[in-house]
Amino acid sequence: MSIVVTGATGHLGRHVVEQLLEKVPADQITAVVRNAEKAADLAARGVKIALADYNTPASFDGLFAAGDKVLLVSGNEFDKGRVQQHQVVIAAAKAAGVALLVYTSAPGSLTAGLADDHRGTEEALLTSGAPYALLRNGWYHENYTENLAPVLEHNVVLAAAGEGRVSSASRADYAAAAVAVLTGEGHENKTYELGGDEAWSFAEYAAELSRQTGKEIAYSPVSVEALTGILTGAGLPEPLAATLAGVDASIEKGELVVSTGDLSRLAGRPTTPLSEAIATALKG
Repeated sequence: MSIVVTGATGHLGRHVVEQLLEKVPADQITAVVRNAEKAADLAARGVKIALADYNTPASFDGLFAAGDKVLLVSGNEFDKGRVQQHQVVIAAAKAAGVALLVYTSAPGSLTAGLADDHRGTEEALLTSGAPYALLRNGWYHENYTENLAPVLEHNVVLAAAGEGRVSSASRADYAAAAVAVLTGEGHENKTYELGGDEAWSFAEYAAELSRQTGKEIAYSPVSVEALTGILTGAGLPEPLAATLAGVDASIEKGELVVSTGDLSRLAGRPTTPLSEAIATALKG
């Protein structure tokens, strides 16, 4: 029996593998990657490495075994048909008779276009008949703290979210929840709505940035159309820019406020405050 993590060298997957190594022997962990070189450090620590690609269904043949617990980390290739990519993993896991297939989804309250692939994947997973757990991950602190350069350059936070609030948490927090489900019992056919303990507004985010940098950083709310144009101007493809701006529209409607407490409960600790994520980013 293995715990198998897809996308294991990605931002979230790597956190999951690192935290699994604290709980289970390395030879019980299989990291599924597209590039073996990126996983060389994990292999050196005894983690099994499997090469597979969501776009090559045959690469998943025989990868899973009966009794495995599998974490399907959602793909990030928005232009390649993510539902079909995910179905490759679901079909292989079902055929192998895995004990649990865990999927990183999006909050059930999210209506933005970003959620469409997640809803389609959830439907495919439920109809497959495989034992599943849905981790409906809210927004990540890092979606903001990893892109501070333009904010600090112009001393302004731009968002199309009005006064909406976000229950974000760190990738490490969401990884801790995944590890709890992968290593625990009784999670079959459960859905968890995951988000940070404290919801914040963009005005509060700008104020915290000001406090920590000693600069006057303002929040400037813009329209969804304006934000799409700004993101496109910064080099993002127009469809992706529109998708991200659409998330801001959902934030304004309150769709990224998650108040279940599922994340801190599964992680066994409070979630990481946004202020701490900002401090870490500024040090970097």
